[in-house]
Amino acid sequence: MAELYNPNSLPADFVKFYGGTEDSVKIFSSPARINIIGEHIDYNGGKVFPAAINRYLYVAIRKRNDTKVVYNDLKFPGKYEFDINDDFKYAKENGYANYLNGILSQMKEKGFKFDCGFEILMVSNVPAAGGISSSSALECGFAYAVSETFGFGIDRVEIAKLGQMSEHNFMNVNCGIMDQFIISTGKKNTAIVLDCNTLEYEYVPLELGDYRFVVMNTNKQRRLADSKYNERRSQCEEALKILQDGGVKISALCELSPEQLENLKALIKDELLVRRAKHCVYENQRVKDAVSALKAGNLEKLGKLLNESHESLKNDYEVTGIELDTLAETAQKQDGCIGARMTGAGFGGCGIALVHKDKVEQFVENVQTEYKKVVGYEASFFDCESGDGVSHFN
Repeated sequence: MAELYNPNSLPADFVKFYGGTEDSVKIFSSPARINIIGEHIDYNGGKVFPAAINRYLYVAIRKRNDTKVVYNDLKFPGKYEFDINDDFKYAKENGYANYLNGILSQMKEKGFKFDCGFEILMVSNVPAAGGISSSSALECGFAYAVSETFGFGIDRVEIAKLGQMSEHNFMNVNCGIMDQFIISTGKKNTAIVLDCNTLEYEYVPLELGDYRFVVMNTNKQRRLADSKYNERRSQCEEALKILQDGGVKISALCELSPEQLENLKALIKDELLVRRAKHCVYENQRVKDAVSALKAGNLEKLGKLLNESHESLKNDYEVTGIELDTLAETAQKQDGCIGARMTGAGFGGCGIALVHKDKVEQFVENVQTEYKKVVGYEASFFDCESGDGVSHFN
């Protein structure tokens, strides 16, 4: 594991890049996130249950005396210069700057006015392409930093929406809002149960005691995820339409309880569509049960739900694959692990495991050994705790 950058060094590093004094620099932090449970159901009227984690991207910012906008990053080489009065457009050669320019374009579209330019230095302790949302951390951290520096006072839910609209309108990525939402609104020692359609949400205590979430990255290039995502989505829509045509008065699959689905599945007939619908309905129930388990401080129950979620994603939704199955199923057998599952789109990406803090080192060693034996290359691991959403760092 690469050594983490100490953000207390950022003001001094900023001055090395731009000159001036350290006390003129403002620093903001933006977390990564995990989704504890509730996978592939946000587009079926279900709820997600994410938490911000204590891995952060840091944004140092200072206003300029002219209209220039300058971006630098300590880990990703390349200095980018623009003018705040530019009509920002996506350009492949602008690399990570596109995420930042996308936010500026959305702010300007909403009528926010800039009286000068600014300079940015960023550094991230969030693993890129690790399935824990490094791009959303970048968008939301930057949006919050700019809003606070220029006195816009944009609230946290609006920061999340800015991030999503930047993806949709600027990056041309039709993403959901979970990542930006939890990164903007998260609070340490809580998770959020979120309805992605209505944006109704509730903070739930995430008191893990002696347990830690371990993020397990398959390190597999995900080539299938987008096409399979669209396929699963259309299968769910087909199952919903069959039920609606059969007289069932629902607008989304997750409005059904597991008992109701069991009574209605004969209407669907197609065994594949029944399994897809079953995952959605039962996973949504698992989210509700996970919320109840955490409110009651029952981590064993939460762990059991994680295992059941993975089994459903493997057998009913079929979005795991050998890499994720090896990680999750090996994790589940380890001493000190009370539950594990894949998280995210599937076909690569990450899993999470809930592991006793005294057993983490042995856990990682054992799962790594089995993973390399089965898959042929190594996975990456790190343990984490819950963290705060976008915040002032200094």
